[in-house]
Amino acid sequence: MKTLSFLNRVKEIIGYERYKYRVDHCPQKVIDIIWQRDFGYKIDWNNPKDLNEKIQWLICFGDTSKWPDLADKHKVREYVTKKGLAHLLPKEYGAWEKADEIDFDSLPEKFVLKCNHDSGSTYILDKAAGFDKASIISDLNDHLAQKYGYRYCEPHYNLIHPLVIAQEKIEKEESSFSTLLVDYRIWCFHGKPFSIWIDYYPDDYNKTHHKNIELYDLDWNYQPQNAVFSERYRDGRGRIPRPAHLDDMLDAATILSQGLPEARVDFYIANDKLYFGEITLTSNRGRITHYTPEYLIELGNQIHLPL
Repeated sequence: MKTLSFLNRVKEIIGYERYKYRVDHCPQKVIDIIWQRDFGYKIDWNNPKDLNEKIQWLICFGDTSKWPDLADKHKVREYVTKKGLAHLLPKEYGAWEKADEIDFDSLPEKFVLKCNHDSGSTYILDKAAGFDKASIISDLNDHLAQKYGYRYCEPHYNLIHPLVIAQEKIEKEESSFSTLLVDYRIWCFHGKPFSIWIDYYPDDYNKTHHKNIELYDLDWNYQPQNAVFSERYRDGRGRIPRPAHLDDMLDAATILSQGLPEARVDFYIANDKLYFGEITLTSNRGRITHYTPEYLIELGNQIHLPL
């Protein structure tokens, strides 16, 4: 039994190494397998149509040379600054290659820790409330050791130099619809904003772990007919008021998405100030299910791929 267990482990290691090689050198093969499993059909690589398919095409055949720097939560700050939008950046207090090196004493009472190369490693901390420093350091070191691009076949994430960064905690304004900051996610195609996807956290989020989502056009008309709601993404029913900074948000998204066939540019608003969040090139790993098939095709039609 021990021999069989050892052989199975060896097979697992060899299989994973083979998988990593394919992600690095021929992601199309990996995507074909994942796509068939998740959607039940194969992508027509010669004629991709909807947004998801075209994101996969861009991963495999597009110019992704800028993607690592844009997806890097630390390095993207240089890009935003060069675009003349440094005033939208939250404060950054430090960046470290190892979580053990974090100088907690130098950080303010409230701050945010997260890795620059992945998703799901964020800690919102308050010294007055206390926190388990050793546990946080251990978890962040685990995140730093992971190549996030292998998880969902997004190779550009593997080219980001992993860091832990500390940023200011943006205090949420009082509202009746969200317990955390509202995410304003602007879909842009070839440097032009097209629509706005919003998600936010209702009062029962800690129990249900679902978000509310709302979809708007650029004139702030609610478009629930283009969304697919579920237990994870529930209908927000158009409760979010038109933000006072909408025009500034759209202008910034236009500037930041120049030269990109598609990009999702995220923002926050707090204390009557607009903040830059991040730029995402492979939203939901390019396997978005909270839009209708018709709307995914409409979004895909905005992307003009080279022949």
